[in-house]
Amino acid sequence: MTTISAAAVQSLRARTGVSILAVKQALEEAGGNEEKAIEILRKRGIAQAVKKADRDQSEGAIFIESSGSKAGIVLLKCETDFVARDAGFRAVGQAIAKELLGKGADAAKKLAEAKIPEAVNKLGENITVSESILVEAPVIGTYVHSNSKIGVVIGLDPSSAAANSGQAELVAKARDVAMHAAAMNPLYTTPEEVPGSAVEKEKEIWKEQLAKEGKPQQILEKIMLGKEKKFREENALVKQPFVKDNSKTVEQYLGGSKVTAYMRVAIG
Repeated sequence: MTTISAAAVQSLRARTGVSILAVKQALEEAGGNEEKAIEILRKRGIAQAVKKADRDQSEGAIFIESSGSKAGIVLLKCETDFVARDAGFRAVGQAIAKELLGKGADAAKKLAEAKIPEAVNKLGENITVSESILVEAPVIGTYVHSNSKIGVVIGLDPSSAAANSGQAELVAKARDVAMHAAAMNPLYTTPEEVPGSAVEKEKEIWKEQLAKEGKPQQILEKIMLGKEKKFREENALVKQPFVKDNSKTVEQYLGGSKVTAYMRVAIG
């Protein structure tokens, strides 16, 4: 008898929505061939939803649950925006996010394995958890855009001065920064995190531009350093002009609190 792996069982279960036992029996009968196992299940009348693994899942929704110093963010993918807006689909995503927050990644994975095949059966589309991330920090702020296509979690470590503002005010500031990140999409938290490889690519462009402008050789190095500083700051959350008050950077708005966690998840 062919040995059937747990991964093969889960793959076929996700595509068909039938029980683990039925899936395992079909795979054993098919000698481990997934497509033949699907035919067997269909002939038995129990494979209600058959999903191709390569079907494009370009839609979905983002779910965030937070409490105290923790937040769980989940990206649940599907094939169409129609399903992404379905109440049942959203209930599954929110339940997984709650499980992630309350019991951790392993528990969230088990819940997803139980609930997603049922959702596949009901909604007729391939559905998967694309992102499942738990964030911890002394202060947590979260934001999910109204269309559920962008979600951000910001974690702060308040300075002693900022701590005097009170927890509620700090949480509100963290949420404001999360909203800023949703709109501005900074790729990194600080200028130092911008990788050298990204800077080097830009330098090649700057060199060509400066050569065409005929800048004197003796000032090229200074110009290049200035361009690098600007590039790093433009792509760093803490150095960007704050969207609600562009007379301040995000760093200045936070008044000494340090961003220790930044997670932005988006669809499309």
